[in-house]
Amino acid sequence: MYSTPFSPAEARAARARMGLTTTQVAHAMAACGAPAHPDLIAGWEQGSHVPSEPQLFALADVLWCTPTTLMGVEPRTLAEHRLAKLLSAERLAYRIGMDAAAYRAAEAAQRWDGDPRQTRALLDALGLSLRKLIGIMGRVDELAEHLRTAIEGRWKAQVAPVAEIVCVDETLVGDALRTMHAQFAEFSERYMGHLVARNDDARLKEIAAERAAFLRRLVDHFWELIGEPGDVTPFPAVGR
Repeated sequence: MYSTPFSPAEARAARARMGLTTTQVAHAMAACGAPAHPDLIAGWEQGSHVPSEPQLFALADVLWCTPTTLMGVEPRTLAEHRLAKLLSAERLAYRIGMDAAAYRAAEAAQRWDGDPRQTRALLDALGLSLRKLIGIMGRVDELAEHLRTAIEGRWKAQVAPVAEIVCVDETLVGDALRTMHAQFAEFSERYMGHLVARNDDARLKEIAAERAAFLRRLVDHFWELIGEPGDVTPFPAVGR
């Protein structure tokens, strides 16, 4: 079960900066609509308890700091990015037009299956790029494997799997894979040409090094071809 990340040390430090007692913090939190007993606040600072999401939001408000400060970590998961924006799962689900239960399931599974409209709304709400979202979902290695298969073989067969991972229109994905496949084929042609001509080993090594560098940058190159938000939209047009 997911547990809200919380740093007792950061909470103590934030309260000390404000010069507040746990009783004063409790009164202020009650005014924010998230009552908490002073002993519970002390328990948070000692690490014996963890605040709920509403309590975390209220505590951050009272201590004039961000939820990320109190979490003690840079957001790594979809849930943590949501918390950093002071959004409940229900509120975010409403904003992106998704059933709350479906959204919570996505957080729990760390797998995003939203449609293009929902994906665009999610990125806007959380201040993320599409590439960052794929990283949060832990699917970068899976994407790299499909890209490698695409450039070395039948790229058309990889269009649908890649589009599913990156939530991008298949036409854009197909254009990118076709380009990458052609670029990679050039390395093989050049290498074989020099090999047949029995050119010097230095040139063969140079081409091999270029090929290796291309493979290392497969994911980066894919996103360059797709276009980051603000450049070329990765989403298909949505009718009004």
